[in-house]
Amino acid sequence: MKRVDDFRLHFGKQELVPIVVGGMGVDISTADLALEVARLGGVGHISDAMLPTVSDRRYDTDFVKEKLLQYHYNIDNSNKAAVKFDLSQVAEATRLHVGHAMEAKRGSGMIFINCMEKLTMNAPRETLTVRLRSALDAGIDGITLAAGLHLGSFALMEDHPRFRDAKLGIIVSSLRALQLFLRKNARTNRLPDYIVVEGPLAGGHLGFGMDWAKYDLRTIVNEIHQYLQAEHLDIPVIPAGGIFTGSDAVSYLESGSAAVQVATRFTVAQECGLPKDVMQEYFKASESDIEVNTVSPTGYPMRMLKSCPAIGSGIRPGCESYGYLLDANGNCSYIDSYNREVAAHPEAKKVSVMDKTCLCTHMRNFKCWTCGHYTYRLKDTTHKLADGSYQVLSAEHIFRDYQFSIDNKVALPE
Repeated sequence: MKRVDDFRLHFGKQELVPIVVGGMGVDISTADLALEVARLGGVGHISDAMLPTVSDRRYDTDFVKEKLLQYHYNIDNSNKAAVKFDLSQVAEATRLHVGHAMEAKRGSGMIFINCMEKLTMNAPRETLTVRLRSALDAGIDGITLAAGLHLGSFALMEDHPRFRDAKLGIIVSSLRALQLFLRKNARTNRLPDYIVVEGPLAGGHLGFGMDWAKYDLRTIVNEIHQYLQAEHLDIPVIPAGGIFTGSDAVSYLESGSAAVQVATRFTVAQECGLPKDVMQEYFKASESDIEVNTVSPTGYPMRMLKSCPAIGSGIRPGCESYGYLLDANGNCSYIDSYNREVAAHPEAKKVSVMDKTCLCTHMRNFKCWTCGHYTYRLKDTTHKLADGSYQVLSAEHIFRDYQFSIDNKVALPE
């Protein structure tokens, strides 16, 4: 029986262990986690979600404080159109975070950054351009385009000196989305270096509607393989979502995939950015504790733990501090929902908002517990301790288990 280690992901002459750890934001996929995966010969992602906020926490900048001071006058105003990011600060935050990771990188692997198009930031084109180009400036090995179709993203980078040097990939959840991306970006005369095919069992935002359960990752992957073969396109395909064991991974590698992308099991790695008490919530979760809902202001369904403190929270919108999901007109659906509940309960000191959540504030505070479908299986990957808590794992242990395990087995830590 084959192991993941019997295969290799090829980028030109470079060979890597075919394990990609997905980009989890906000700072859940930490630089430390990505560095460890790269040291072990795989591909680790950092996330570019809310990097000015992450920079304040990691590198002692004051971007959030300065933004709040600038726009404090607007806090009670429902119209957030005036609340803009300082693009130089966005660039500096990206350079700090990416630069730190690239300077510390060791081993034969690579570090990519996950870049979400749905992080619209009240100036979608301008802010996305700065994020992409600043990551290239700072020496990132590759960029994975996520949470959106990215129909114009290649064009935003095409005159950058590293546009044909860095690895650039796209996440899709259907053949149609891939075809749209390839058609719209064809004029740049540059194909993606890899395609991540994310299925309906993935964590966080999903590229499906609430009918997600009707879809199947393997079917979508096979459709994309067949299309690429018919078009004579040699682009590595990387399935993602619900690949919980090394044997799961091997089943895709044996059928022609170049690598697999995994994330759920790394949420409980010591190097992960989740607070340790939140990791225990993931360990304790049962299958019935996990739901797909529509509380995200992005419009995408999102998988999370039902006990997530973000659900039903009626906190005041934090757009003057954060505002990462404001659209091009300064709107966010959470603002509308919050104002509706305040108007309906004028005497209440605190309101509950059930249909949407303030994703920026809750993600920044690690209170939005997004997760993969198989999170309920995490308890089976470790030991339950005498105090009832579960042993947190090292990223190396999880990575090696994917790399070398067989027979659908999961190695427990020593």
